[in-house]
Amino acid sequence: MSAISRRQLLISSAAAAVLLPLAVRRYLVSLTPQTTANTDGKPVVWQGIALGSGAEIRIYHTDRAFAESVIQKALTETARLEKIFSLYDENSVLSRLNREGRLKQPTADLLAVLGMSRDIYRLTGGAFDPTIQPLWNTYAGYFRRHPNANTPPPQRDINKALALVGLDKMQFDSSGIAFAEKGMGLSLNGIAQGYITDKVVELLQRHGITQALVDMGEIRGLSANGQKTWQVGIKNPQDESQVLLSVPLQNEGFATSGGYGTVFNEQGTFTHLFDPRTGGAQPRYRSISVMAANAATADALATAFAIMPETAVRQAARSVGAKVWLVMSDGRINNLE
Repeated sequence: MSAISRRQLLISSAAAAVLLPLAVRRYLVSLTPQTTANTDGKPVVWQGIALGSGAEIRIYHTDRAFAESVIQKALTETARLEKIFSLYDENSVLSRLNREGRLKQPTADLLAVLGMSRDIYRLTGGAFDPTIQPLWNTYAGYFRRHPNANTPPPQRDINKALALVGLDKMQFDSSGIAFAEKGMGLSLNGIAQGYITDKVVELLQRHGITQALVDMGEIRGLSANGQKTWQVGIKNPQDESQVLLSVPLQNEGFATSGGYGTVFNEQGTFTHLFDPRTGGAQPRYRSISVMAANAATADALATAFAIMPETAVRQAARSVGAKVWLVMSDGRINNLE
């Protein structure tokens, strides 16, 4: 995985005012295989871009041609899902919904992600909320005009945006999706990468793949019968060459969230990790890593936990059987297993 600048500014392009960037997590983790023997052959590896982030599919199989054909099917599936969830594509389903405020007969994938989002919204007391797009627009617009500001946007502007935030302000079912207020907008970037990762793993399983590592912005292992283990290294957000802790991964999903990679102002004091309840944009921790049953859950929880106190994080994690590692301001790791 290539590292990116953790001081990447989001206000440098015209698109910044309308697009919520993907949570930049890749620089915070590293992956190495365990020394356990691999009985299914050497990996066939694809690397590229998915949903604006670096991506990788690593399949362990003795038949290279077959593995490559399955990877191509996985990439076709990824492209299909990007046409639903991408905020970078003005013709995507999500972009159309945000423009029009309603959508008839939504796809099953969009409804599935919204259903999961609602579950995690309730689990985290509203800390995970995909309707934060108005907050993003407010912060991006303000810091584009004032890149050296050390203060957030005016409270009146934040309050105006907050009036348009709240997953309970939208309705969705198989017949349609509708926002309650004009100006509302969705970003599913805090869960869509994980969902796409899970869908790719499901496709690999349908084609008989038993060992694979999929990273479509978030990570998921596939290790039938526990034959293969990877070590996920949680990096120091302040020093990318330093791995603070390594944890084993087999059939789980893993996600890391940190505000350092995606900041609004020159000082890096305001980030893309919003508190949907207050309008704040300053996470409690340097980074948050979550291991859960699937990548979508890990993705959403890593986003929500960024602005939740430890006691609430621990309670929510226990309720879904997730493991959590918080990198504190002093560089210590709090393991909330």
